[in-house]
Amino acid sequence: MLFNTIEFFIFLPTVFILYWFVFPKNLKFQNLLILVSSYVFYGWWDYRFLSLIFLSTVIDYFIALQMVKSDVERKRKRLLVASMVFNLGMLGFFKYYNFFVDSWVNAFQTAGFEIEHTWTLQIVLPVGISFYTFQTMSYTIDVYRKNLRPTKDFISFASFVSFFPQLVAGPIERATNLLPQILKNRTFSYEKGVQGLRLILWGLFKKVVIADSLAPLVNDIFENYGAYDGGTLLLGAIYFAFQIYCDFSGYSDIAIGVSKLFGFELMSNFKFPYFSRNIGEFWRRWHISLSTWFRDYLYIPLGGSRNGKLASLKNIFIIFIVSGFWHGANWTFMIWGLIHALLYIPSFIFNTNRKYLSYGVAENKVLPTLKEIFQMGTTFFCVTIAWVFFRSNSLGDALSYISKLFLDFQMPQSKLQGIGYVIILMTLEWGLRNDERLTVISKYVIVRLLFYMFIAFQVLRFFGVVQTDFIYFQF
Repeated sequence: MLFNTIEFFIFLPTVFILYWFVFPKNLKFQNLLILVSSYVFYGWWDYRFLSLIFLSTVIDYFIALQMVKSDVERKRKRLLVASMVFNLGMLGFFKYYNFFVDSWVNAFQTAGFEIEHTWTLQIVLPVGISFYTFQTMSYTIDVYRKNLRPTKDFISFASFVSFFPQLVAGPIERATNLLPQILKNRTFSYEKGVQGLRLILWGLFKKVVIADSLAPLVNDIFENYGAYDGGTLLLGAIYFAFQIYCDFSGYSDIAIGVSKLFGFELMSNFKFPYFSRNIGEFWRRWHISLSTWFRDYLYIPLGGSRNGKLASLKNIFIIFIVSGFWHGANWTFMIWGLIHALLYIPSFIFNTNRKYLSYGVAENKVLPTLKEIFQMGTTFFCVTIAWVFFRSNSLGDALSYISKLFLDFQMPQSKLQGIGYVIILMTLEWGLRNDERLTVISKYVIVRLLFYMFIAFQVLRFFGVVQTDFIYFQF
């Protein structure tokens, strides 16, 4: 089920009414309702893949319980390995099986061997599998580390794994954050409800108005890049940068907003990443739930920054390449990750990767300084060029796209209509840049009213005109 559909706007109030008016003080029934609603939400796409979520839930539920029953470290480690093998094996089969088969076949053919049968399968990628497998693995890892006691309440645990607002595209929640909220009684908060509706509206604006309006332009330019000059190709790359940002962050805003309606607080996933002044800051603002997941469950266990610069550089490369591979079974994603590693490393070597931690851009100022403009522009340009690999169908397409962009550059004469959407978004986000959850739009009621009226009018105007799946559904 998509957030930007009529079906969802029937589904959401129905669940809300049952949750707060039929079972207002019954935690078990509320959690059961969340579980059933989540399975309906996911099953709306393809009910057959509910079996995968259920199987992952059952296995990790019992593995975690067995961990606390044993004081033998070797047994606990074996249980953790079993959980990871199952989850990563399931993810690997559905997402990467054909990729590995094709890669091996191509390698053998390059070496001069002829292979008649490739053994590829017609596999449908389950929506959101990369998200919920990482979410449930965080549970078993934290139980193994003794950062969390496993729950014996299967319904609550199943609700954590399948929590419908963020099930298919994040944020990737930690068990240490979301599960305790599921296990405790919740009361309706008017303030949270209002905040949730604001975020839902803002997320719909980014998805329906900006991302879906840019999608046809992006698709045309990338699919027919040979017919356009370099200036238009640069526009296409910029449009895609804003399309994927608005599409993905829009989903996260809606997910966080819907969760607030039911009394839950999810982690922030985006904090205006295109105002970043270096790549280190960009990755603290972009897809935060994934980057921090890799930091805590891969980078630090690998040694992090504890064993000197050389070992740290190796770990950085691993993290970024794995991050690229997480996004999809294509060499383009790994090259995208490699590019970001190369962009990040100078910042790491010169200790500027953590330079901008505690303050925003142009703090307490209306406009940024010339230095900040240069930093933001340079960072955005590098990120945008990397997005070309992310969006292209193959490495050949990406390299041809970029070479034509630089070697055949002319001022664009077409596809200019998307610039207006970019300007509108950046203007609005600049005003909101230090408040990603829209808690304080303005101290003036009339300003807040006009802002929400404008956003609501635009959403209604564009709703259903161009309807696309959320980009991250494919990951």
